[in-house]
Amino acid sequence: MDEEGELVEEVRVANADLDELAQKYEGSEAALEAGSNHFTIYDELEQYVDVTLANPAKADWLATQRQKSDRKDAKNLARYLRLNDVPESYVPPEEYRRYRALARGRKKFVDKRNDFKNEVNSLLDRNGITYDGSLWTDEGREFLDELTLGEPSQLLLEQWLEAIDEFTEKITEIQAKIEEVAVDVEEVDLLMTVPGIASYSGLMIHSEIGEVERFDRAAEVVSYAGLDPVIRESGDSRREGAISKEGNGNLRWILVQCANVAVHNVKDPYLSQFYWRLRNKRNKPHKVAIVATARKLLVALFNMLRKNEPYDPPEVSA
Repeated sequence: MDEEGELVEEVRVANADLDELAQKYEGSEAALEAGSNHFTIYDELEQYVDVTLANPAKADWLATQRQKSDRKDAKNLARYLRLNDVPESYVPPEEYRRYRALARGRKKFVDKRNDFKNEVNSLLDRNGITYDGSLWTDEGREFLDELTLGEPSQLLLEQWLEAIDEFTEKITEIQAKIEEVAVDVEEVDLLMTVPGIASYSGLMIHSEIGEVERFDRAAEVVSYAGLDPVIRESGDSRREGAISKEGNGNLRWILVQCANVAVHNVKDPYLSQFYWRLRNKRNKPHKVAIVATARKLLVALFNMLRKNEPYDPPEVSA
């Protein structure tokens, strides 16, 4: 599209030589919708043109079209790019992408394993079998291995347990790689000074935040994580609602996990006191209190990374 908005050329990217296309329009601007393979296309185009990665969640004209097609999307991207009105998605450097791939890959394996564990629990419920304790300890697995059920329940149980063991092996393997990589990442070493943050959670937090310098204030990184409360204003009243959940879901998820560990496992005084004050004095439910604690944790992590200082929270009174 030229400077006047007239269509100059239309090609299908799937059938085009991206390198040749980018060289042809070297020095111009391009917009790309974030998708499953956008990094590959972005990297190839960026060698020659100025690329903007569009965030469809923030582009109403891109996300809410009644009749959505690649052709219409491309024209809209070009049109709004001319108007300098394309909301951008963050494009992390290559090293951050590698870290993200490892951390997100481990999470997917764990999620899949949990699916099969839930199937086992449902199977036992349907067969009227109860177990006093966790099925996923050594004793629990011994109990499951010794069960004799009717068909097809027995076959399903054996297959699901086999799948769980396979996923456990994969998780162990990828965890070993994460630990190997995390040793050489200074930011992860810094994050691990926080009680409850280990190599996996540290690498995920680091990779999902990306370059911390791109945030000027803690409020910006809180919004990026979708942990910012939705503000409702009417007249002279102002009320905070639930969190927006409009940001990085992986970052939000791992922060909540770390907050739970800090409060309930390692009992970090700074975060624990904040959590229990919300629970006991303000009568907040666990979900609300732990999300607020995750937000407080993120602010602390942001300040640590910006200042390159280890975790050193203010002392709390008894």
